[in-house]
Amino acid sequence: MKRVVTILFLRRESEVLLAMKKRGFGEGKWNGVGGKVEGGETVTAGAIRECQEEIGVTPKNPKLVGRLTFYDEADPEFCHDTHIFIATEWEGEPHETEEMRPQWFKETDIPYDNMWVDDHLWMPLLLQDKLFQGRNVVFNQKNLVHHDITEVKELEE
Repeated sequence: MKRVVTILFLRRESEVLLAMKKRGFGEGKWNGVGGKVEGGETVTAGAIRECQEEIGVTPKNPKLVGRLTFYDEADPEFCHDTHIFIATEWEGEPHETEEMRPQWFKETDIPYDNMWVDDHLWMPLLLQDKLFQGRNVVFNQKNLVHHDITEVKELEE
């Protein structure tokens, strides 16, 4: 079943905010904040709501920078249509919640070894302010079987 999801990264100067997932899908991995878009909600509204729920901040004018579709060969029902955002302005201060523990990282010190297996392929594009899209096939959330991530000129929400 196709599920529309979001990932949002806060950025300031030469740092990016990652959050350690404390429970559920992705537990034990650093990532942006995000999750499922709810019925009747725009993708952008879903990204803002998830950021509010997971780290207590309200992003202002998040920018869509990537779109990736994830599949899992071990689960033919798994399909995440993922919209990736950055925000450079927000209200509130990031803080830990039951679900996420946020931490600022220098863009040169991204902990790829403790992230999703594909993040090292597209995160550099995000950090270079480039737009990207692609398709990833992940096996058991651990091994990347296929990817076709490319830089693009524009994205559609």
